[in-house]
Amino acid sequence: MRVTVSHNKTRQEAMKAVDDATADLLRALATGPVQIVDQKKNWQGNVMHFTVKGRMAVFSATVVGTIEVTDKEIIIEADLPALLTKVLPEEKIRAGIETKVKGLLT
Repeated sequence: MRVTVSHNKTRQEAMKAVDDATADLLRALATGPVQIVDQKKNWQGNVMHFTVKGRMAVFSATVVGTIEVTDKEIIIEADLPALLTKVLPEEKIRAGIETKVKGLLT
C-alpha cells in the first residue's frame, strides 16, 4: 500500500511532525478490532523504517514499511498482511492514514 500526502512545511518540520506523531500514525494501520502490541522505528536520512505488530484475538500480523519525507510530500509505503486486509479493507486503512497525516500538517 502506498499513501502520498503533499505538505507545505520544510522537510525538517515535516520529519519532526512525523517523528512526534509516529505512534498515532502507525496506530492508524490497525483500526477496529486490531490492537498494536509492538512498534519500532528507525530513521535513515529522511526515511523512517518501521515495523508494527498487531493482534486480533489469537491472530497476529506484522506491517513493515517506510515513511519518506521529501521537500513536498510524505510518502508512506507499507506491506499489509493478508490477514489484516481481510478484516479491514485497504481503502479504509489508507483513508485513516491520509487523515492522520493531513492532521499532522495543519
